[in-house]
Amino acid sequence: MDDPQFNDIFNEDFDGNYDNVMNRIVDQINYPSCEGSGASVDGAGDDSNGNDSDDSNDNDDDDDVDDDSDGDEAFIIRRHFDRKKLIICTAGAINTYYINYMYKKPCMVSYNTGMRWLSEVLRGHWKRSVNMFRMDATTLLSLCTELETHHGLKPSRRMSVIEKVAMFLFTIAVGASNRQVQERFQHSGETISRCFKEVLKSLRLFVVEVIKPVDPQFTSTPREIAMNPRFMPHFKNCVGAIDGTHVRACIPSANQIPFIGRKGVPTQNVMAACSFDMQFMFVWAGWEGSAHDTRIFLEAIDSSNIKFPKPPEDKYYLVDVGYPNEYGYLGPYKGERYHFQEFRRRGQPSGRKEVFNRAHSSLRNVIERSFGVWKQRWKILQNMPAYPYKTQVEIVVTSMALHNYIRRSSQDDAVFSEYDHNPNLIPDDFLPDIVQASAVQGSQRPSRMDFVRDGIANSLMEQ
Repeated sequence: MDDPQFNDIFNEDFDGNYDNVMNRIVDQINYPSCEGSGASVDGAGDDSNGNDSDDSNDNDDDDDVDDDSDGDEAFIIRRHFDRKKLIICTAGAINTYYINYMYKKPCMVSYNTGMRWLSEVLRGHWKRSVNMFRMDATTLLSLCTELETHHGLKPSRRMSVIEKVAMFLFTIAVGASNRQVQERFQHSGETISRCFKEVLKSLRLFVVEVIKPVDPQFTSTPREIAMNPRFMPHFKNCVGAIDGTHVRACIPSANQIPFIGRKGVPTQNVMAACSFDMQFMFVWAGWEGSAHDTRIFLEAIDSSNIKFPKPPEDKYYLVDVGYPNEYGYLGPYKGERYHFQEFRRRGQPSGRKEVFNRAHSSLRNVIERSFGVWKQRWKILQNMPAYPYKTQVEIVVTSMALHNYIRRSSQDDAVFSEYDHNPNLIPDDFLPDIVQASAVQGSQRPSRMDFVRDGIANSLMEQ
């Protein structure tokens, strides 16, 4: 019974002598059926001097029979013992395989589970919910109800809709990685990824309902114009503002060149139109960073496949100098001061063109302010993770839809309130231009909007 491999097992040194033990298993499997007995038979045939057994007497024959009987008994005992060792070795091998490849020690075992933490945040001070999810608890619960009721988001066996939505919002609000969300909500990385995709899929349907004009026919003058004597009645037919912005994109090195434009880093170019209460009415994301704003604009308004909310007759959007002065899209006078900072540095406007440009800039900056609120709220836009590019585009669009929803649902939102109380607050772009943006190339043909612009300029001078 004193076998070193057998003792290794009982002394819990199986791993240290693994190869020898497994070799012993192989030997046991291939153990010949006559081993031991053959040796006994061979030994019985010859004496120590090599003489034949024919010379032995009857007493010697009796001794040989006894020896054969003892050898058979020893063989049976040894065979039984080896089978026990085989069972132990096999069990040890199975146990090692299970520990190394099958058994997973629970990782997310914190008492403060995701749902417990979430409940604490939503029942606590309102700032906690705003800091973590960029919306107050009432707006968050309303959003969850909307997605579950109308846009196909369902709870799973172990997770509610509110926890799924909270994980998604936490990810895009603070720019959290998958591992950070795992630790915060105490779920596996696979679960986090799956729930993120489920919420994103639901929000894609949500986008269609939220990013659109509140008044599709543009029948009434926007309140922000009608209630402001600086703009009324001069801009009474204005329906919104259009501009483009850039968002960081995470692109493989081999494919980065088309995405590197005037920002000097890979970006996607996003065209948007907004109303004067800082809600997005149209979004077209996914363009490479090197694409010119004019190209995107012309394709948006000319393509029948793009559902751009075109202005009706005699109505128009405000655009900056980088866009063509097409009918329905009113730009400023070129070659004159335009931006608010220029007038602040160099004094009051002189002449009707500068008077028009200052009024135009003050009204059109709503699109820049909308971009500022949007980018300030969702930190993921400042450093996009390495999602597939299609997912990156969807994150941009859905975050704009959430921007609109917060504007409509939360009247006391802190970020919107800050911009409402400071009409000239235009945030700096966190992606400054490395290369100067080029204006529209070529000479501009005369447009009906030239006459509209001249009429407004004359009206402003008479004020």
